[in-house]
Amino acid sequence: MNIYGPVPSRRLGYSLGVDLLPFKTCSFDCIYCQLGRTIRKTVRRREFISAQEILGQIKRVLASRKKIDCITFSGSGEPTLSTAIRAVIAGIKKMTSVPVVVLTNSSLLSHREVREALLQADIVVPTLDAATQAVFLKVHRPHASLKVDKIVAGLKRFRQEFPGKIWLEVMLVKGINDRPSHLKKLKDLIAALKPAKVHLNTVVRPPAEKRARPVSRSELRKIQEFLGPGTEIIADFEGKEQAPAGEGLAEVIVSALRRRPMTRRDLRLFLGKSPGLIKKCLSSLLRKRKIKARRYKGAVYYESEGS
Repeated sequence: MNIYGPVPSRRLGYSLGVDLLPFKTCSFDCIYCQLGRTIRKTVRRREFISAQEILGQIKRVLASRKKIDCITFSGSGEPTLSTAIRAVIAGIKKMTSVPVVVLTNSSLLSHREVREALLQADIVVPTLDAATQAVFLKVHRPHASLKVDKIVAGLKRFRQEFPGKIWLEVMLVKGINDRPSHLKKLKDLIAALKPAKVHLNTVVRPPAEKRARPVSRSELRKIQEFLGPGTEIIADFEGKEQAPAGEGLAEVIVSALRRRPMTRRDLRLFLGKSPGLIKKCLSSLLRKRKIKARRYKGAVYYESEGS
């Protein structure tokens, strides 16, 4: 399945995830990525999974009438690497009025065909973590062909062309892109882009590299004030539970953990099952070595063994 959820999202409510790529296919190899190191680093676009297959899966989930606040392109890598994204967005628009959201690392927005592919989306959440090439290389470890100036130029062109909302995400890593001199450069770029919102984020799940450390809540508040109106700190999602999909509980848990590490609480909110049942199922999956547990910042996160 290339569809997962609906998953409780800190900013999007219950989000039905759409994954257009094989696991960890990306133009970046971010030090903070919760899915680990990039396996296939590329900027070559192609149809990894057919649009018809993806749309068929989305149609089946929509027919289940589960609570879905948005349909979000995210998952195992950079979604704009898939040439199917344009047809999938167009197909979703014919099926439902549920808003379409695209999370992108911004790396391919300099390409006209990529910008055009996203025009029917309702919200695009591009990443801008670096204002200089030196910081860009440290944070993202990008494909060798990528330059931050070209990415910023692509973002500016997309801002002019896109009729929907742009929520710019800034992921801050302690000691790397949170220095005042760098934040001043980021602020200037944000002022030029004029996004509807700026989402401040930091490392909250186990990262690809141990050196990727979070910025504290108090520091985030100071940076929020510095960046000015329209800047939000992304808070933990709180929402009502809902029942899991029709698959067995163990299969649903393993599928969810392939996309991102989760705590027991995350899984309880996602699945709508009792803490005892979640604990029992996780224990069984750990014994069978289908998942693994990792402690990070005082919390235990569960991951797929394949992650």
